[in-house]
Amino acid sequence: MLGRTLREVSAALKQGQITPTELCQKCLSLIKKTKFLNAYITVSEDVALKQAEESEERYKKGHSLGDLDGIPVAVKDNFSTSGIETTCASNMLKGYVPPYNATVVQKLLDQGALLMGKTNLDEFAMGSGSTDGVFGPVKNPWSYSKQYREKRKQKPHGENEETNWLIAGGSSGGSAAAVSAFTCFAALGSDTGGSTRNPAAHCGVVGLKPSYGLVSRHGLIPLVNSMDVPGILTRCVDDAATVLGVLAGHDCKDSTTVQDPVQSFILPSLTDVSKLCIGIPKEYLVPELSSEVQSLWSKAAKLFESEGAKVIEVSLPHTSYSIVCYLVLCTSEVASNMARFDGLEYGHRCDIKVSTEAMYAATRREGFNDVVRGRILSGNFFILKENYENYFIKAQKVRRLIANDFVNVFNSGVDVLLTPTTLSEAVPYMEFIKEDNRTRSAQGDIFTQAVNMAGLPAVSVPMALSSQGLPVGLQFIGRAFCDQQLLTVAKWFEKQVQFPVIQLQEIMGDCSSVFENDLASVSLKQ
Repeated sequence: MLGRTLREVSAALKQGQITPTELCQKCLSLIKKTKFLNAYITVSEDVALKQAEESEERYKKGHSLGDLDGIPVAVKDNFSTSGIETTCASNMLKGYVPPYNATVVQKLLDQGALLMGKTNLDEFAMGSGSTDGVFGPVKNPWSYSKQYREKRKQKPHGENEETNWLIAGGSSGGSAAAVSAFTCFAALGSDTGGSTRNPAAHCGVVGLKPSYGLVSRHGLIPLVNSMDVPGILTRCVDDAATVLGVLAGHDCKDSTTVQDPVQSFILPSLTDVSKLCIGIPKEYLVPELSSEVQSLWSKAAKLFESEGAKVIEVSLPHTSYSIVCYLVLCTSEVASNMARFDGLEYGHRCDIKVSTEAMYAATRREGFNDVVRGRILSGNFFILKENYENYFIKAQKVRRLIANDFVNVFNSGVDVLLTPTTLSEAVPYMEFIKEDNRTRSAQGDIFTQAVNMAGLPAVSVPMALSSQGLPVGLQFIGRAFCDQQLLTVAKWFEKQVQFPVIQLQEIMGDCSSVFENDLASVSLKQ
């Protein structure tokens, strides 16, 4: 049952083939069995079981709330959850229990979703590997797939098995791992420079970053206000569209959300792509791109071409400035946002009482890790009065040029851009941490962060397994607020490539014994 899509399980719930409580218990059991992945910071077992009982009553009375009623979901631990600890994987917020739900969390709960828990991340979402949080790194479920384990046997002896596992990607690695390991059917991530799409590519799931302003940020503890977007992780494109349909829309608590009514996100079955124009940005063919990812990117372009789509090379000329521009803007906003964590109102507070300044300094030294402190220091440098014009203002101007590059390409007739999501498949943890966080983030976000600066929708879709037996995802980028068109194209691509869904027993070994063969034929006709 847990290997099925959200829509399939929703149909099974409506047909009485399984109850919300049974489904919840199976997910909770698997969360316990896969605890070694470190995907969750907090497991909200009691909350989920209570929500499952309420959902079961609705089904018995014929009052189902929709496709999410009774469906287990997980939420990245930088979204506020009423009555449930929200830590951002930081000592600064250990013990912080918000008095309210983030808007996106509330919308999921209003549709009857079951909150399984809060997922792990890089501290305050600053990273691309989910390796820099205070609760330890997230392990990629594909580290334990049968094919990858067989490949690792060919490696030299003497490797430390305790660290011979793959990163999940970041910063929403916990959410991606949770979906990939079948412990939930959808998860919320956050996406500031690729933090949903990056781990989606590494964990073999779909990762959607909606258009900026389509989904409310209220209750998402901010990293970069002008780029943050709640992201969606699922096992197929249709499921991502279903969740987006629930989350999208105006929120009076977030002035950046769209005022106009939101269109439906039910995706049509695209059968003819001959009228599509697919753009291939030439600047994305970088020397660091692995030969396997490059080959699959080329293969995907030829697939569209063979089905009649127009595939053309396009130029995004300011791409080379994107990473540096993003660094300046990101750290500047980080410095501003992190100023609220002063040890006075909430969060960690040190015991020093010499002076207010000493208390501030000690609290922030104890509460933040080196990565967060480093970004705060950099950001404060960029926004100093004597540096503001030369760094922050210039970066804003470059951001406009980057955004205009996308506008010009789409105005030339291109419908969707096709790019890699990451430079390579997931890498072993010990190899990943050889570089510092800033270098790793720059490399991990090379194909993704420009989208955030332009406010565009983008989705990573798993395409194939590499020679190591690991997922490789490709990214589709669409016009602003044309999320439905983007997802429709992504759905067509997903159907064509038929990414291999690894069975539970192949990924988790004996963990599959948690489940019974309890899914009879399920009709998806609603």
